[in-house]
Amino acid sequence: MSGVIVGMGRYCQGREVDVAQSTLIKAFDTLTPDAVALVRAMHGRASSDPSDFLWVAVAGPSRRELESLGEVLGIPQLWIDDALNPRQRAKAEIAPDGRSALIVFKIVSYDEPTSSIDTGQISLLVGPSFVVTVRLGPIGALARVRAAVTQRPEFLALGPMAAVHAIIDAIVDDYLAATDEIGHDIDGLEEQVFSAAVTDDSERIYLLKRENLELRRAVAPLVPVAHELVRGTLPGLPEPLHGHFHDVGDHLLRAHDTVDAHETLLMSMLQASNARQSLQQNQDMRKIAAYAAMLAWPTAVAGIYGMNFRLMPELDQVWGYPFALLLMGGGVFLIFRAFKRSGWL
Repeated sequence: MSGVIVGMGRYCQGREVDVAQSTLIKAFDTLTPDAVALVRAMHGRASSDPSDFLWVAVAGPSRRELESLGEVLGIPQLWIDDALNPRQRAKAEIAPDGRSALIVFKIVSYDEPTSSIDTGQISLLVGPSFVVTVRLGPIGALARVRAAVTQRPEFLALGPMAAVHAIIDAIVDDYLAATDEIGHDIDGLEEQVFSAAVTDDSERIYLLKRENLELRRAVAPLVPVAHELVRGTLPGLPEPLHGHFHDVGDHLLRAHDTVDAHETLLMSMLQASNARQSLQQNQDMRKIAAYAAMLAWPTAVAGIYGMNFRLMPELDQVWGYPFALLLMGGGVFLIFRAFKRSGWL
């Protein structure tokens, strides 16, 4: 399937310029040679102003399409390969000069009816005068992010890294929202696991562990980058954006800590659920053994008196039969009382 141009714009001093040409490029829908030629012309008109940059968003492009765009913008081939790999691990690579970067994010979306995590992938190819987002999968549309940040021209005037911040801030906020939703599911399940009624919750716990694992795969690889953002040591960040990226790094670390806490809690709940199941089985076996013992006594007495012998005690007495019934009933009562005191019943 051909890639679709889902966003195109050139921004200078926080304002969109070349609007007519951007509209024409988006009308091509795919990165045809003519569309790429128009992108080349727009990029060629970009001034030396650090706030002047292109913001191109594509979804599911073919290798040929993305490579043709990469030739125009000077994107390394290895970064294009990573951006097109749907199984690429989340990561951030900074060029040695600190002017270019590849950032791969796993996008998460929480589906409340099924309590499941849907995942996609967005790669950010960043240069001194461009930001290219490559989306793989059905989720992770950035139209709302672009619409929001273009309403803040003073912020967007800080250059391409301002657009990068807007994108990753929205992605990390989705991580936090997903961890909150999983936390709510865990709270409800925890009440059920430790309720008076013993239920088998292993399947639900495993399902939540799997969804939490999806979040871990998205967040954990970015923790080293988050630490650099918090310390302000990541190269290539404009000074006015340090505080903004510090906030993003802090949120990313919080999401990672929450994912770890959920994993620990789910493991404890699984162990508790299994322990309660084992305890319930032991209690059931005790009751079965106690009732079997109560039944064994009258069965033994009846079996003895049912033997076909003539010289049995009290067989010729009028009170013999009532005595045998009393003997069986009394024995059962004494056995029941003993098991009741021991807690088996």
